[in-house]
Amino acid sequence: MTVSHSLEVDGATVAYGDRVVLDGLDLIVPPGRISIIVGANACGKSTLLRAMARLLAPTSGSVLLDGAPIRAMPTKKVATVLGLLPQTPIAPEGIVVADLVGRGRYPHQGLFSRWTAADDAAVAEALEATGSLELAERPVDELSGGQRQRVWISMALAQQTDVLLLDEPTTFLDVSHQVDVLDLVTDLNRARGTTVVIVLHDLNLAARYADHLFAVKEGRIFASGTPREVVTPETVEAVFGMASRVIDDPVTGTPLVVPIGRHHSL
Repeated sequence: MTVSHSLEVDGATVAYGDRVVLDGLDLIVPPGRISIIVGANACGKSTLLRAMARLLAPTSGSVLLDGAPIRAMPTKKVATVLGLLPQTPIAPEGIVVADLVGRGRYPHQGLFSRWTAADDAAVAEALEATGSLELAERPVDELSGGQRQRVWISMALAQQTDVLLLDEPTTFLDVSHQVDVLDLVTDLNRARGTTVVIVLHDLNLAARYADHLFAVKEGRIFASGTPREVVTPETVEAVFGMASRVIDDPVTGTPLVVPIGRHHSL
């Protein structure tokens, strides 16, 4: 897949009523890379992703897709460029996997167009990419948490977008399935050049899988850069309010945060 789309947040302020969640936030997504957004609870991570996906409208500033305000673009046009996996997606009761994944083809359907062989191929390719072909005829509500997450990612892949936004894709998964999902996303990025933006609460997994990290604090980007540049004791203290040591992960060599806690000392 050729990377040809840019995504940028330009001075965006987003509020829920009188509560400002994002405050003049600026961000440029590195194309063709895996960017992960981290930060403490309620700092605005998911709000930021929802604004980038055009689900929330900034009260000031804007989100730019290919240099143009995303709010002004037709929904179908955005959906052919940008795919979204929300934090807690809900499948229609009784729907089977292949039909759910097929819904990712909606942006490519015209008003009077019918399902085509190209749509079949896109669904099969998406299921194969996530190792879910054997699940195609199974009801979604019978799947395990890890299987469901792979299927939801398949639906996003069936859109065949250059940009993929994932909001907490490892939530409610055990450690092995968290690693499986992030390995899958990495495989897709490396094979297709898909630009990926992920909201993740686990700082060590973020440091392991990100090409680029955005650390959010109080509705603004506090730090941005490679995991080595962002994950420092000083940034962890400032963003998470936690004293820590940062060592090298013995498996990947990426930064690994070791919390100190109140009952231990350096």
